[in-house]
Amino acid sequence: MNQKVDTSLAECLENAKTAADKVSLLFQYMDQHGQSFYDESVTQLQHGLQAAFLARTNGATDEQVTAALLHDIGHFLMDEHDAQGDFLQEDWCHETVGADLLEPFFPTVIIESIRQHVPAKRYLCAVDPRYHDGLSQASKRSLDLQGGKFTPEEVAEFEKNPHHETVVLVRRWDDGAKIEDLEVPGLEAYRETVESCLR
Repeated sequence: MNQKVDTSLAECLENAKTAADKVSLLFQYMDQHGQSFYDESVTQLQHGLQAAFLARTNGATDEQVTAALLHDIGHFLMDEHDAQGDFLQEDWCHETVGADLLEPFFPTVIIESIRQHVPAKRYLCAVDPRYHDGLSQASKRSLDLQGGKFTPEEVAEFEKNPHHETVVLVRRWDDGAKIEDLEVPGLEAYRETVESCLR
């Protein structure tokens, strides 16, 4: 595995003087690094935008919408996408990479939703027998790499997380955000939402 994390985004966010500047830098980074394909149907950026759109249209809070938009930022940071021969062949723990980088800038519920959205898939596979059948082929392939469905003990531990309900919502929006040619609002539609969530 050649895992190299781009830390330039964190450095830029640290040095930004205002919340508005931080959002501008974050969106610029996402636009520049999100044009590669998440899977056969949508780009990394389209995937995040579709997830945020699902959150917003389902009456989510600003924090939940922001978490949905940013849940896969780790893929951006490692340039991890389907054009690479080893994409989904190894687990690069993109959820941890993304959460760690954004932790200084966003509240815990957003960071936990990013960090736990992969465990949430494993959780849902354990508690909802129909859930696995609805996963995309990419998600099914990555499930085994990520440890498979939770054991009953892991389910109980996951449910102790005070943010687990939001984490599960973000996971479900993630799963629904893979529709080819779906027209949804762009990043600018989320500027005020993301800015309101910054620490």
